[in-house]
Amino acid sequence: MSQNPPNLRPDLAPRIRVDEPARPGQPKIGMVSLGCPKALVDSERILTRLRAEGYAISPDYTGAEAVIVNTCGFLDSAKAESLEAIGEALKENGKVIVTGCLGAEPDYITGVHPKVLAVTGPQQFEQVLDAVHGAVPPSPDPFIDLMPAQGVKLTPRHYSYLKISEGCNHKCKFCIIPDMRGRLASRPAHAILRETEKLLEAGVREILMISQDTSAYGLDRKHDLSPWKGGEVRAHITDLTREMGKMVKDADAWLRLHYVYPYPHVRDLIPLMAEGLALPYLDIPFQHAHPDVLKRMARPAASAKTLDEIAAWRADCPEIVLRSTFIVGYPGETEEEFQYLLDWMDEAKLDRVGCFQYENVDGARSNDLPDHVDAEVKQDRWNRFMEKAQEISEAKLQAKVGTLQQVIVDEIDEEGATCRTRADAPEIDGNLFIDEGFEALSVGDMVTVEVDEASDYDLWGRLV
Repeated sequence: MSQNPPNLRPDLAPRIRVDEPARPGQPKIGMVSLGCPKALVDSERILTRLRAEGYAISPDYTGAEAVIVNTCGFLDSAKAESLEAIGEALKENGKVIVTGCLGAEPDYITGVHPKVLAVTGPQQFEQVLDAVHGAVPPSPDPFIDLMPAQGVKLTPRHYSYLKISEGCNHKCKFCIIPDMRGRLASRPAHAILRETEKLLEAGVREILMISQDTSAYGLDRKHDLSPWKGGEVRAHITDLTREMGKMVKDADAWLRLHYVYPYPHVRDLIPLMAEGLALPYLDIPFQHAHPDVLKRMARPAASAKTLDEIAAWRADCPEIVLRSTFIVGYPGETEEEFQYLLDWMDEAKLDRVGCFQYENVDGARSNDLPDHVDAEVKQDRWNRFMEKAQEISEAKLQAKVGTLQQVIVDEIDEEGATCRTRADAPEIDGNLFIDEGFEALSVGDMVTVEVDEASDYDLWGRLV
C-alpha cells in the first residue's frame, strides 16, 4: 500500500523508510509523511523523539497502535492528498494524529475527519508527542533499549542518550559485550555534533554521552578530522566534548559523560568540566580496586595510581562527582582482597556507587576461572560493600544541606516535583524532591533550590 500516492510534483520528498524490528511488547507508531523535504525533516525529528521514548516505528499501518500523518498544504491537490491519506489511516488503523502544514487549519481537517485524535500545526513537536502519549503510552525497557539498534534512544523529552560509538576492544573476562557488539566502531565527529545540534533544537535539556568505552572514542578512526562549522574537529573524546560542550552551554543545557575508562588522557576532560562545558560528573566503571582481582578480570586499566588520579581530578575541579560500579565475589576474590576494596572506598569516597554480585555469563571467560566464591559469601560482601557506600553517600549528601543546587525537573504529580541535581544521572542516581511551591513547574524546567533535608541517597529542597 502506498502512503504517498504517485505524484509528478517536484517538491515531494521520498517516502520514509524504516527497517528496525520492534522488541517484544514495544509500542509501535506508524508514520505517513507527505509534502516536501522540509516536512520530511520534521517527520524525522518526530521519529527521533518517539524512538527516544521507547517507541518502535512502522513505515506503514501494519502492526501500528496509532498513526501520525504529516500533511502538506502547499496546493489544493496537496490538501486533497492529505485528506485522503488521513481517511485511509483512519480506515486502516483508527487512531490518527495529524500534524504538518495542513494542521494549521484544524477545522478544515476535523470538518472532513472528525474522528482524528488530535490536530497540530507544523513543527509543533511537543503537541504531537503529547497526543501520541495519550493514545499509546510509552513502555521503555532500559535494560534492552540503552544498547539498541542504531538510532534508537530511550529518554523522556527533556533528556536524551547520545551514543558516540558501538562495540569495545577490551577483553574483560566477565564481559561478553565485544562478542555481541563487535569491536569499537566510532561515529564521525561531525555526525555526533549534528545530532547534538538537532537534539538541542528539539528542546532536549540534557544530553548523556554513552558508549561501551567513551574514553576510547575515535581510536579506531585514528582520531581523524571531520569538517564542522568552517573548521575541523578531531575524533577524540577531548575535542568532541569541547565542541559538544560549547553547543550545550549556549543552549543552557547539560552534557553528562558516561562509561569513561580511567585512561591518563581522561584528565584532559576535567578542565572542560571546570569551564562549564560538561557537567562535573564522571561515570567510571572501576569494577574493583585490588590489582590482583583486576588482573584476573583482565581490566584495561590498573588501579595502582587511581587514587592519585582521583585526587588530581578533584584538585582541578572541586565540584566533580564520581560514579562507579563494582563487582564483589569475583572468582578467586579473597577476604583480604575484598577488605582492600573497602579500604580503597574509604579513601576514594566516591559519590555514587553501584555494586553487583558476580555471576557467570554464558560465553564469558571468567566462568572457567578457579575458586568461585560461595553465594553466601558474595551476599555478605555485597551487604558490607553497600553499607560502606551508603555511609559515604549519606555523609556527602548531609554536607549539601543548606547549599543552593541547580536541578532539572523529571516528573510532577500531586505530591510534588521529582528532580535531579547536576550530580545525578537519570534512573541510576538519587533525586531531589520539592514538595512545596512546585505547582508552576513543568517537566524539563531547570530551577535553583536550597537543600533543606538529606537521606542516604536523596535530597529535599525548596525553590529560591
